[in-house]
Amino acid sequence: MSSAAEKKLNLERASNFMRQYRDPQSRELKKLSANQFMEVWSHYDKDGNGYIEGTELDGFLREFVSSANAENVSPEAVSDAMLVELKQCFMEAYDDNQDGKIDIRELAQLLPMEENFLLLFRFDNPLESSVEFMKIWREYDTDGSGYIEADELKNFLRDLLKEAKKINDVSEDKLIEYTDTMLQVFDANKDGRLQLSEMAKLLPVKENFLCRQVFKDGIEGATKLTKDDIERVFSLYDRDNNGTIENEELRGFLKDLLELVKKDYDAQDLHDFEDTILQGVDYNQDGKINKKELTMILLALAKHNQEEEPTA
Repeated sequence: MSSAAEKKLNLERASNFMRQYRDPQSRELKKLSANQFMEVWSHYDKDGNGYIEGTELDGFLREFVSSANAENVSPEAVSDAMLVELKQCFMEAYDDNQDGKIDIRELAQLLPMEENFLLLFRFDNPLESSVEFMKIWREYDTDGSGYIEADELKNFLRDLLKEAKKINDVSEDKLIEYTDTMLQVFDANKDGRLQLSEMAKLLPVKENFLCRQVFKDGIEGATKLTKDDIERVFSLYDRDNNGTIENEELRGFLKDLLELVKKDYDAQDLHDFEDTILQGVDYNQDGKINKKELTMILLALAKHNQEEEPTA
């Protein structure tokens, strides 16, 4: 790149970060590589909390819209009134989980990207439950370290793309690029691998049933908890219908339970939590949970004071 072109690019970045990703003639967004997508994400998620929200979202929307216009139109040309209306329309279209902020998966639906990389964010069919998640975790944590290391993540992404496209046409270099990008996005503590809570963000579950209101109503919630509620929870985790929750079923249930009180957790946290729970309710000491034991846990959960802030 010539010094003049480089200077122009730096000026564009300073005045409007999104403009560099638009075609100068058509003003349409160019197709982004994995690295370019990460540049956009990192630029607007200034506090690194995994969301574009508040003033970050305002800044992104102003630059996103004004970058489509002539080069002399600055982001400030988008008035506050226009921004409010724009944000409402934008969030209706792209804020799938309606939390008032943009996560990386939602941004991936907005920006044009390499097809293969985009597929990694398109979980049109999220996992039915954390039981499936724990089975996948066990499959790809091949060394049993309690973490998904970079090479294990690469294998996971390769299989994910193969399943999505039914063909295997992704080069090793591209897979390495995708793996590095995914680690940049989801490896919150930057240790070069994914712990349980980080992998859970990459591979979402349709719903944590334990987050439902009936479990959040304190003492009153315990009285509202019906036999049908207990049956539904039990059937959700007893995937093989053998009358007990065990192995990956048990760990999936405990993962959902742990998420209610702990934002960041790893495999050791889950193991310790399993020991604690089983000591409290597993009276026959078979390492499994039957319906009666599950009822005890759910009643205790419903009575727990949910007003306490989750600990990190």
